Amino acid sequence: MTTEPWPTEIRLLDNGRTLRLAYDDGASFTLSAELLRVRSPSAEVQGHSPADQKTVGGKRNVSIISVAPVGNYAIRLGFDDMHATGLYTWRYLRHLGETAPESFAAYLTELSTKGLDRDRPGEA
Repeated sequence: MTTEPWPTEIRLLDNGRTLRLAYDDGASFTLSAELLRVRSPSAEVQGHSPADQKTVGGKRNVSIISVAPVGNYAIRLGFDDMHATGLYTWRYLRHLGETAPESFAAYLTELSTKGLDRDRPGEA
């Protein structure tokens, strides 16, 4: 039976601008609030199918204002733009940590393609 890495530390840094995660296998990641917000696992952002996925602009300065446990498998992050519907599972957070540079680069490309930017609110 394979067990997945378990988070041993979840800490807000920089006045909620970053989230630090450490795991029992020694891995650690520091994720920006912006990346966590624009890659929220919520239906509002992800939609109900890949075709429904939203690209959200204007989140360069977003901050995390709350971290709440959800059972023993996830956390709910609350952002200062009042978004608080995504459940970030341990698996999803680990994935974001491992792919953060690629995911953020893809986000920047999506913004550019859709005529959005990191500073003006909007979604497409």
